[in-house]
Amino acid sequence: MSVSMRRSGIVVLVSAGLLVSPFLGSAVAEHAATIAVPVASAKPVKGQTADAPRLQSVVNFRDLAGTGEGYQAQGSHHLNKGVFYRSNALTPNDADLATLDGLHLSSVFDLRSADEIAQKADRMPAGAAYVNIPIFSGNLSTGMPSFTSPDAARKFMQDINKSFVTDAGERGKFADLLTQLAEQQGPAVFHCTAGKDRTGWTAYLLQSIARVSDADIMSDYLLSNDYLAASNAATLAQIKAAKGEQAAAIYAPLLGVDRTYLQAGIDQLTADYGSVDKYLKDGLGLNGHTIEQLRHKLIQ
Repeated sequence: MSVSMRRSGIVVLVSAGLLVSPFLGSAVAEHAATIAVPVASAKPVKGQTADAPRLQSVVNFRDLAGTGEGYQAQGSHHLNKGVFYRSNALTPNDADLATLDGLHLSSVFDLRSADEIAQKADRMPAGAAYVNIPIFSGNLSTGMPSFTSPDAARKFMQDINKSFVTDAGERGKFADLLTQLAEQQGPAVFHCTAGKDRTGWTAYLLQSIARVSDADIMSDYLLSNDYLAASNAATLAQIKAAKGEQAAAIYAPLLGVDRTYLQAGIDQLTADYGSVDKYLKDGLGLNGHTIEQLRHKLIQ
């Protein structure tokens, strides 16, 4: 898929928080962004053994390390918790903002384009620096692809993940992100709109650096479907009401994740570079020191 085609079509994705699109206008996107999902309240507990709090207004916010002991990494280690968080757009209500303040985040890395940010800017936790590294930048308002089937939408999502490997511009953005994550001090959160595609690829790379198993990486990736379930169901109901059941079925693949999406990127990486290490060094241009900085943060 060409860069121009992907960028002209990304308005479809503008999320997969999805949809600020000529398909339905802004109503669906706004509804999906603000729906409150009822979850058990959780108070942040200082220390690396604490699970990330479950937020009501930032529904795909979670710890890269997982829950409990954290994902097993590099043999007998476990990922350190409270180091890197992944999320959808950081637009918390007052209660969730107070919870985020308690995590003492040092940096927020926003991977959204200017068009996405214009829909709703981040609401920053106290003391956190804001860094925008726009992936899928460019003109996002020139139209969108016309899908005729769910399979076509799935292929689009697979092509997006492949582009994280094949597109030099996107590789440069991921290189910038990983370098800054390695160098910044204190806990950080990285996010896009829905917290599943750009964020999902970043999580894959970080967890791979720490030698998390393929099965755990994929399981973590697919958790977005659980965290986004209520908001995605509401969005699909809006699409169904406006355009019918067939349209909802066609666009459903854009809202969630499927193992074939991430696997498409992994397969492209293997074909082009042979290994994650070669992709990081040859594709992203990262030096060994940066990679070791990240590994040290993740598992030491």
